[in-house]
Amino acid sequence: MKTKLEKYNLISEQIRNCRNCALCETAIQAVVGDGNINAKVVFIGEAPGKNEDEVGKPFVGRAGKLLDSCLYEIGLDRGDVWIGNLIKHRPPKNRDPLPQEIEACRDFLTSQLEVIKPAIIVTLGRFSFNYFFPDAKISSERGKLKKYENYQIFPVYHPAAALRNKKFLSTLKDDFFELSKLLKDR
Repeated sequence: MKTKLEKYNLISEQIRNCRNCALCETAIQAVVGDGNINAKVVFIGEAPGKNEDEVGKPFVGRAGKLLDSCLYEIGLDRGDVWIGNLIKHRPPKNRDPLPQEIEACRDFLTSQLEVIKPAIIVTLGRFSFNYFFPDAKISSERGKLKKYENYQIFPVYHPAAALRNKKFLSTLKDDFFELSKLLKDR
């Protein structure tokens, strides 16, 4: 029987070798995900950007620095959480992921979540929220804990949106403080 780490490493290797869609042809590398595979909370964004594609880790650009800051403000750091994306290769010119690209990576994310078994999944932005709740609006559901199958989903605005719109920044920080309260109960 494989250990949790062995299962996770096997999924990671499958992601690195993935050729399920054309994104692997334009990206530098797959961005598997990063952090603590025993985390109580995971963060899921939509797709790697330019910096993430170059480094091979999620959320390392400006949005990642904001995410790190939000984590710090609630007493967490990257070593306490796991961070990943819906899709594992960067879309050209950071365009939105296409439905078929999200579908091509579905089994990878499903497998990662099954191994990690988080208490809470924080969806970063509308794409990752709509992955679980296709018809829901993040603007009306953000900051509220929602049940999806065996998971608790906590949607928040994407850090990149908060960098573009200062109103979203204060909302994002408020939602992180709400998240810290939820985590104390787990």
